Amino acid sequence: MPQLIVVLVLALVLTGCQSSPTAGQEAESTAAASADGDAGSDSGSDAAAVTLPPTTGRFDYQLGTAYELDGGLDVVVRDATAEPADGAYGICYVNGFQTQPDQADLWLGENEDLLLHDAAGELVVDPDWPDEYVLDPSTEEQRDRILDLLGPVITGCADAGFSGVEIDNLDTWTRFDDADTGLIEEDAALALAGAYIDVAHGADLAVGQKNAAEATTAGRDLGFDFAVTEECAAYTECGAYTNVYGEHVLQIEYTDNLPDGFDAVCADPDRGPLTILRDRDLVGPDDEAYAYEQC
Repeated sequence: MPQLIVVLVLALVLTGCQSSPTAGQEAESTAAASADGDAGSDSGSDAAAVTLPPTTGRFDYQLGTAYELDGGLDVVVRDATAEPADGAYGICYVNGFQTQPDQADLWLGENEDLLLHDAAGELVVDPDWPDEYVLDPSTEEQRDRILDLLGPVITGCADAGFSGVEIDNLDTWTRFDDADTGLIEEDAALALAGAYIDVAHGADLAVGQKNAAEATTAGRDLGFDFAVTEECAAYTECGAYTNVYGEHVLQIEYTDNLPDGFDAVCADPDRGPLTILRDRDLVGPDDEAYAYEQC
């Protein structure tokens, strides 16, 4: 009988040792849970798996033509229809709020109701890019159907080997603000942006806010990971990006709109760490209009 009691006591002790976590295990588990909670608190998207663009090195913006540069590149933006550059952090360009010039047929016909119309019922085009229609994200149903068409473009960027994506024309709500000529509400545009962010993060892509200096705080809160800004020096708004996104700002200035010259751009304390000067049409080095400099 005493031997049986000893055996039972030993069994209970061993069982207790196996089922109770150590203090270190408890702390590790709590830290992991806390980290998961913090990661989700910055936005509605899971951005834990994304890799942000480098903040040093050589940067280029190649939407007009994709090409290689002697010495290579560290960060390069190319259109979603192009291949990412070898050995560089690739960012994929997606026009998320307007149509691409060569894809009008995708949006006309049965999808024409996803395009912005003016009060007279006419389709609205971007006056600066008259071959681009403007998307209409005014309702949740509209946004869902737009996402059905453009979501695969974003995930296709990941499949092609890009590490990030920039979503262009977020600022349509600042440019189309009159019901007579075509109206986009800010809340609707930001809701569509949030949907794009979710798709990008779901594909392990970092996602960049493109322009819209007035919405950098809202964009960061939505979950954008970095910013791509065109002509912020020309319009004295670079601080709107760097104050919110810190060093994760890619800046492009253009030769036809340089009020104080590129040296002044590079001397600006508010400029992005990777700042370049390009020709407006973003042509390749073989074109006489080609221009490229980096601070």
